[in-house]
Amino acid sequence: MLIAFEGLDQSGKETQARHLRARIEQDGRKVHALSFPDYDTPIGREIAAALRGERDFSADVMQLLYVANRMEFKPRIDSWLDSGEVVVCDRYVASSVAYGEAQGLDSPWLRDIQRFLPAPTITVLLDIAPETAASRKRSGRDKYERDLGLLARVRESYRRQAAAENWILINGEQPKDAVSAAVAAAVLPRLAPR
Repeated sequence: MLIAFEGLDQSGKETQARHLRARIEQDGRKVHALSFPDYDTPIGREIAAALRGERDFSADVMQLLYVANRMEFKPRIDSWLDSGEVVVCDRYVASSVAYGEAQGLDSPWLRDIQRFLPAPTITVLLDIAPETAASRKRSGRDKYERDLGLLARVRESYRRQAAAENWILINGEQPKDAVSAAVAAAVLPRLAPR
């Protein structure tokens, strides 16, 4: 199974992915964790440079870089899934759709360029307001994190995707323990039997 956590920056994706991974491992399952973008790859380093303002890539080029960064991991993801293992991702394909749409890119194109990536089995949206994202990280925000209008459009795209694709929608404004409990209650019963 591939479980993807989506949401704005500071919505708790990394924390909740870590908590869920630990819960699944307690059941004796093999779990792999990925976080996108992965800044340790050559493509990831280009993404990081662009987010710091050191590169001036257009919105479509940025989304192609994000997708290419995920494609770098496709052989590993395929291998893990073929072995019956669980993959938990902090951001995945829906983030390109959300951020791309928010910047005026075509949604069908954003989906099409990712069609060769393994589809998530479960997607969890940790929903927070843009103002909450900004208040949780007051300094060191990248160019996307500083643009509250963009973040509002990203949130709306995520919410549209969640409604259309039957995602798990969790209120990320709650305390971390409440979010963890809600994630576990929604996801664990959906895990395929070993």
